[in-house]
Amino acid sequence: MWGLVRLLLAWLGGWGCMGRLAAPAQAWAGSRGGPGPVLLRNRRSWVWNQFFVIEEYAGPEPVLIGKLHSDVDRGEGRTKYLLTGEGAGTVFVIDEATGNIHVTKSLDREEKAQYVLLAQAVDRASNRPLEPPSEFIIKVQDINDNPPIFPLGPYHATVPEMSNVGTSVIQVTAHDADDPSYGNSAKLVYTVLDGLPFFSVDPQTGVVRTAVPNMDRETQEEFLVVIQAKDMGGHMGGLSGSTTVTVTLSDVNDNPPKFPQSLYQFSVVETAGPGTLVGRLRAQDPDLGDNALMAYSILDGEGSEAFSISTDSQGRDGLLAVRKTLDFETRRSYSFRVEATNTLIDPAYLRRGPFKDVASVHVAVQDAPEPPAFTQAAYHLAVPENKAPGTLVGQVSAADLDSPASPIRYSILPHSDPERCFSIEPEAGTLRTVVPLDREARVWHNLTVLATELDSSTQVSRVQVAIQILDENDNAPQLAEPYDTFVCDSAAPGQLIQIIRALDRDEVGNSSRVSLQGPLGPDANFTVRDNQDGSASLLLPSRPAPPRQAPYLIPIELWDWGQPALSSTATVTISVCRCRPDGSVASCRPEAQLSPTGLSTGALLAIITCVGTLLALVVLFAALRRQKQEALMVLEEEDVRENIITYDDEGGGEEDTEAFDISALQNPDGAAPPNPGPPARRDVLPRARAPRQPRPPGPADVAQLLALRLREADDDPSVPPYDSVQVYGYEGRGSSCGSLSSLGSCSEAGGALGPAEPLDDWGPLFRTLAELYGAKEPPAP
Repeated sequence: MWGLVRLLLAWLGGWGCMGRLAAPAQAWAGSRGGPGPVLLRNRRSWVWNQFFVIEEYAGPEPVLIGKLHSDVDRGEGRTKYLLTGEGAGTVFVIDEATGNIHVTKSLDREEKAQYVLLAQAVDRASNRPLEPPSEFIIKVQDINDNPPIFPLGPYHATVPEMSNVGTSVIQVTAHDADDPSYGNSAKLVYTVLDGLPFFSVDPQTGVVRTAVPNMDRETQEEFLVVIQAKDMGGHMGGLSGSTTVTVTLSDVNDNPPKFPQSLYQFSVVETAGPGTLVGRLRAQDPDLGDNALMAYSILDGEGSEAFSISTDSQGRDGLLAVRKTLDFETRRSYSFRVEATNTLIDPAYLRRGPFKDVASVHVAVQDAPEPPAFTQAAYHLAVPENKAPGTLVGQVSAADLDSPASPIRYSILPHSDPERCFSIEPEAGTLRTVVPLDREARVWHNLTVLATELDSSTQVSRVQVAIQILDENDNAPQLAEPYDTFVCDSAAPGQLIQIIRALDRDEVGNSSRVSLQGPLGPDANFTVRDNQDGSASLLLPSRPAPPRQAPYLIPIELWDWGQPALSSTATVTISVCRCRPDGSVASCRPEAQLSPTGLSTGALLAIITCVGTLLALVVLFAALRRQKQEALMVLEEEDVRENIITYDDEGGGEEDTEAFDISALQNPDGAAPPNPGPPARRDVLPRARAPRQPRPPGPADVAQLLALRLREADDDPSVPPYDSVQVYGYEGRGSSCGSLSSLGSCSEAGGALGPAEPLDDWGPLFRTLAELYGAKEPPAP
């Protein structure tokens, strides 16, 4: 058995890898270490080739792959062989005595293709190196143990339909993990297992191509092709792998549109307006996307006049719509042809055309109830102005097209004739005036006349009637504007003073000549010259007008040349003024001559106004200062209304009777009764001061005391109502105006008990108080 293995190793080159070891170049003693001549020789170095081991070999015992031997080894057992490096001791072991190298387990070339090791011979007793270490390689010899795989599979590809034979679809690539440099283990060949006869594959490159022409997407859109890759050059015993290629045919415009039927019939009501959809037409095209887009058109002229066709937003359907108003009584049906054409045509497939189709369309017009139809789309009538009420203007006429004998009722839309200037006869449609019309006030009257069927009040139609008021010569000419002019007293004779223009409101008068004439004779102060164009020139005569303070009033006569001719008289005012050298007016009124030279009337008025304003301000300032001084005057010492008592320390409350007289704030019963008698007048200052009422000998009821003090203040008109600050522990009762303190006011209590007496009714002495507290609060925003 070992002989067979040795022969196999020799065939693989293993035995040829054995080498021999030679001692280093040194002096060695004679045999057995005895004395003798010293022999010197050149030692031979290691001679190594590669060792080989077959992968995936699994035998019952370790496999001998080679042997190490040195020349110093005499077979005496003194030489020991050592092995170090990759896999030494685990994968590869060495017999220390013989130098045989064995592999202990199965190796995989795809995991590790070679191992690098170091071999050395040493003395067994002393471990002294007999040879320097030498490196050698053990290579794992490949066998066909890996099938081809497609790392990128499965594949998806697209190719246009109708492609020529040999059109490249996709390239597939397989990978074999075996050694491509040894044998045919990695030599791959591609074949088609499934997909014939439509596709083929190049055996060497793996390029998939079309194998048949005219593959139609509309017949079959997708193909599943199975590609196999086999090693060993495709020979028997080789390993193989396969993958799938999904081939999709992309669409091209190779199919023309086709109408599914040759005749389409539609109906539409005659009242359908322009743009109304009549129906849809669709030509079938099995292509996809842009290749199936179509455009529709009407071939016959009569159909294109009444109808239009367009393509919908998807580009597939044709939308047939009304182009103009239809009339059942005029035409009851239309017949025409419609053509559908592909918008995108590929020149490569023109032989499969033509890419269009034609279908016939019949549209029936249906009758519908219609409102009356006027004989004209609009009426233009005319009537002279100033005609008597009831004058005939014109007539409108309408008829029911569905039933010509049906009666019609006419009326005027109220808001079109708000002034009720016209009337219409309901049965005949005759228009007449209701009031006399004035062209100068309004030239055109635009009426809306309604025609309603008596049998059906919902059937109403309307028409516009424009009535023009014709002009008559009923307005006399007049001046275009009032003329009030001047002339300098130093003007030369014949100087132009003013151009006077005339106006005639009549239409005929405006287009004809209007004549103007002034005073005639030698006594005329001014000359009026007619310019023959509706205007006249006002001139200064050769004899100057006598000076006068009053302006001149020049009568002007105006007349037109209408039938009958009308005339009128107007007046032009002319003032003779004193002018400066530059021609500007210095003065035109007599009072201006009395004013000093260089100072006009306006300047004098301004000076007088300023002086008056200053005097008024001085008087007002003096009055305010005097009133302020009177307000600060000190009254009598005994008047407690103005006494302000200030305490620097806090009181002891009601029990503290030392700080102030508590009896004045109590509610005694001995208050003096009020003094009867009529109240004093508050609107005038009395001639004699009212005597002060004597005070009661002792403190009385607080309410009565307050009433007494208030009456004393009211009866004393010589002093203003000074404000005072006093603190009362008792508010009092019976006052018609409520509490004067903010502690118990009605506003704090949440509502008024009744209408308070207005402060304005208290007299002039309380005017200041009324202004301070009687003003109304502005409304909340």
